[in-house]
Amino acid sequence: MSDREIREKLDELKNQLAFFQEIGVEFLLGKKKKLEPPMEKEQEEELDRKNQPLLVNLEAGSGLSADEESEWERLIQQILNCHFCPLFKNRTQAVPGEGNRHARLMFVGEAPGRDEDLQGRPFVGRAGQLLTKIIKAMGLERSEVYIANVIKCRPPENRTPKPEEIKACSPYLIKQINLIKPKVIVALGKVATDFLLPGGKSMSELRGKFAEFSGIPVMPTFHPSYLVRNEGNKEIKRMVWEDMKKVMKLLES
Repeated sequence: MSDREIREKLDELKNQLAFFQEIGVEFLLGKKKKLEPPMEKEQEEELDRKNQPLLVNLEAGSGLSADEESEWERLIQQILNCHFCPLFKNRTQAVPGEGNRHARLMFVGEAPGRDEDLQGRPFVGRAGQLLTKIIKAMGLERSEVYIANVIKCRPPENRTPKPEEIKACSPYLIKQINLIKPKVIVALGKVATDFLLPGGKSMSELRGKFAEFSGIPVMPTFHPSYLVRNEGNKEIKRMVWEDMKKVMKLLES
């Protein structure tokens, strides 16, 4: 095995361990080493240069033109004031989405939950905290990706959105995708997967395999809330890691 292949294998192992640790898989890592003396500033800067995350500079060139800013503002206001389906009657506030509006990576979930409805932000509850850890394990920050839902208002008791609600709300997500033009979309859970990849196939058939929505690669994977409900199941977390590896590889290409 060449030196390059060895380095690649070590990098892969390091990233895999980081991912699993971030999302809560326990490892027997042995006793902690004694703390080393603090490094000099020059040493820290050199180490930072050598250990840049796999995916960097996703915000490069993220400044929006005046026309793009105006278009986004109109879209956000339309979402916040939407009355297209009955869900508006019980919402605290709509949840348009957030993140880098020129992101190369976009996550699409199902609908806001209680915490999201209160804060007006996507994925801020327990599932959202786990999604943030997954994003960090990929070497990214939330601010570098865009996060949205198929449905912009919380369904009562967090029930699954009805087909007519999805139909009424779907133009907003489609508009967001068209404005962002991401290089890849991660579909979180069955509702998002069925919307982006219609056809009636099960998650077990679709998960982990790239398909396309309007020419954009889509990676279906489990919703973070499913991982939270099955937090003791390491196999599910391993499967999500495999999915994210494929996403990272595509973004690097």
